[in-house]
Order: sequence, then structure tokens, then C-alpha cells
Amino acid sequence: MKTFNAFRRATLVAALALSGGLAFAQSPIKLTLGHNAAPGNPKSEGSLFFAEEVKKRSNGRITIQVAGASQLGDDQTMLTSLRTGTLDMSVNSQGAVSAVVPETAALGMPFLFSTLPQAWKLLDGPIGQELAKKFEAKNLVVLAWWDNGIRQTTNNKRPITTPDDLKGMKLRTPADPATVDLYQAMGANTQQINFSELYVALQSGVVDGQENPLANIHSSKLYEVQKYLSLTRHKYESMPFLMSGISWKKLSEADRKLISEAAQEAARYERKLMQESDDKLIGEFRKMPNVQINEPALAPFKAATLKVWDKWQELPFGAFVKTLRAEAAKH
Repeated sequence: MKTFNAFRRATLVAALALSGGLAFAQSPIKLTLGHNAAPGNPKSEGSLFFAEEVKKRSNGRITIQVAGASQLGDDQTMLTSLRTGTLDMSVNSQGAVSAVVPETAALGMPFLFSTLPQAWKLLDGPIGQELAKKFEAKNLVVLAWWDNGIRQTTNNKRPITTPDDLKGMKLRTPADPATVDLYQAMGANTQQINFSELYVALQSGVVDGQENPLANIHSSKLYEVQKYLSLTRHKYESMPFLMSGISWKKLSEADRKLISEAAQEAARYERKLMQESDDKLIGEFRKMPNVQINEPALAPFKAATLKVWDKWQELPFGAFVKTLRAEAAKH
């Protein structure tokens, strides 16, 4: 009888332990994702897609709360929050993250990529893997490389037909050293203003112009306060989709795999939206009576920014810049 009771107790304890283990494994998880984009922007749409994908793959167990339009601060603020563990995820910007991993800024070197698929091939290969390891060393996890497009220039002064047209122009750039060097090489007076404050800065004349992909210009309605749109195609910009290493370590291996795969699927979706937006939006901008579009010959701009390449190849991470340039030339 004692043996039987002992057996029953052991069985009950094992059952409770198993039950508790299953409950723990299947406990709900809530994560927050922050970004700076306006509704309708590919970054915003991609973030919502990601949240739905995670919900579907986890059968509703993992919830992603998306906070867009800089609700949680600008990109630098969100990056700090990721590193301290007060924010779980952010589809951030190339300029902001270059303060943590300087090599990332080199993705925006002048005229490095002529098409979006060319950039994606590099980021999905050894170049992206090398950068991801550098982020990992800073306790940040690269879930995927999203896309912020090939960028154009707008202003209220004149069409940009040659580099000389930029001389003395007050131009807003992100806090991205490659972009700053690029425009200063052509004589522009660059200023860093948070993207959330850019519309008002353009409207009030604090700056004359700015540079962004067409998707950002459209979704944030910058065309309402800019007269000239010049298709300078001067640089590419990625959007690293980052997760806090602190949050990442709290997840099980299975949940890490689920989130990583959902982020990659969302990257394909967001990239598709970004690529489709250029053809669509060019047509829409051409119909706007208040916007004048011009397509300058790019050779003079490329020649004017060669000195940026010379400068960056002498930086402490100049070897990476040279490798990046050589790899981009292959595609």
C-alpha cells in the first residue's frame, strides 16, 4: 500500500511539473515595436504585417504592439531604449544605428547602388552577416534588413540640375555621416533635424530642402511644402530591423526562430512595397501642379562626390568600405 501511495505521489508531482512546464512554454508574450514612419509608409505597413505574421505563427500567443510615427521618440531615442531593454524592437534607420556600428553608414555611400535588388543581394549575404555580428557585440540583434529606398532631393529654391545648384542651400539630412559628407562635397549647408519635425522646418523656411525616398516624401506629405523634386538617386538607405539583446535572451529558441522567420517574411513584403512605390509615386507627383520634377544627368554628381569615397576609405573601417565597393560593383 505504501509503495502504491508513493507511486501515486510521484505520478502527481510529475504531472504537475509537466503541466507547469507546458503552461510556462505557452505563456503569452507581449513585445513592443517602435518606428518613425507615417501610416501608409512601407515601414509602417511592413511593421503591421510583421505583427500579424507573428500572431498567426504563434496562434495568438505572441503579440506585437506597433507604435509608429515616433510615438516612442526619434530613432536615436528608440535605439537607446533597445540597448537598455525598455523597448523590444525597432525598425530603425541607417543614420542612427551608425552611431553604434559605424560601418553601417557606408551602405549610404554616394551612388553605391543603382537598383534596390542590388542592395538586397549584398545585405542578404556576407556583408549583412558581418554587420549583424557587429550589432550582436553591442547587444542588438539584426532580425532583418528592411529597405528605405534610393533617395531623391527636394527644395524650394530651384531645380537641382548640377552639383552647383546645391551650393549654399540649407538642406536637412538625417544624422548619417555619409549623407552629410555627400551633400557638403557639393557645397550644401547640411542641418540635422528630426524627421518628425521636418515638415514644419520646411514650411517655415528653417531649411530649404531635404532628401528622402519618394515613399517618405509622399507619406509625410513633404510635397505640400516643397516645390522642386529632383531625381538625384544619390544614395541608398537600409532600415535595420533590430531587437534588444535583453529581450531576445528572454525568448525560447523556438520563439526566436519564429520571430526571425516572421521578420524575414515581413522584409520581403516591405521591400516589395518600397520597390513598387517609386513607379507609382513618380506618376502621382507628375500630376501635382505644385511640384516640378526634373531628372538631372548623374555623371557630374558622381564626379563631385568621389572625394567622399577617398575620405571614407581612409577611415578606421576603410577596409570594409573598400570591400563594400568591390562587392557592389559585382552586382
